[in-house]
Amino acid sequence: MQTGLYVAISSQMALEKRLNTLADNIANSGTVGFRGTEVKFNQMLGDTKPTKVSYVSKGEEFLNTNNGSLTRTGGMFDFAVKGDAWFQIDTPSGPALTRDGRFTLTETGELVTIRGYPVLDAGGAPIQINGSGGDVTVGADGALHQNGVAVASLGLYQADFSKGFMRLDNSAVLPSVQPEPVVDRFDVGVMQGFLEESNVNAIAEMSQLIMVTRAFDNITALMRDGEGSLSEAIKTLGGSR
Repeated sequence: MQTGLYVAISSQMALEKRLNTLADNIANSGTVGFRGTEVKFNQMLGDTKPTKVSYVSKGEEFLNTNNGSLTRTGGMFDFAVKGDAWFQIDTPSGPALTRDGRFTLTETGELVTIRGYPVLDAGGAPIQINGSGGDVTVGADGALHQNGVAVASLGLYQADFSKGFMRLDNSAVLPSVQPEPVVDRFDVGVMQGFLEESNVNAIAEMSQLIMVTRAFDNITALMRDGEGSLSEAIKTLGGSR
């Protein structure tokens, strides 16, 4: 059994997965509210007697939880989440989480994303605001006020993304487990007139992309050399009879 070939293939599969996540991160380095994807790889031991052979696992994706930088816009319906929490929006794929707070108000008074998805409150209901009721202000807890009266509240949610997730519309994320409303946490809040930028460092990601690409090419060259050596050995042994 050519264990070396199998080890190399497992390495290439892992590197290819990392290349895909790096490329996606770089492509979304300018996407509002985007959180980069990282990959965790583990060592796997193959049952190849008399010695154990180490392979690379397929890798588990996880979100980079570092906050992106804040940009002041002054927009009445521009919001940024402070701390480890998310806004919840209603999408065709179901309720999703996002850090992209570029919201607008429809003619019917519904608060929606730039793609037209309803923004949800802590109870999971679409937020309705009287468009002619005056300017809207928000408290640190996400409560929306008009003329000093609370009229609605931005829902803040948290989820365990280690159980799996799926990306939706770039910065939105659909977790595999049900998100839960954030309650009684002083380290989480909402800022009005600000937007959170992507937390991806494009220069660092590009450097990693170059390194991973080189590693992929080196393994390809080693596999090619190994295959050539095996062919020569077969020819030599076959001709010695």
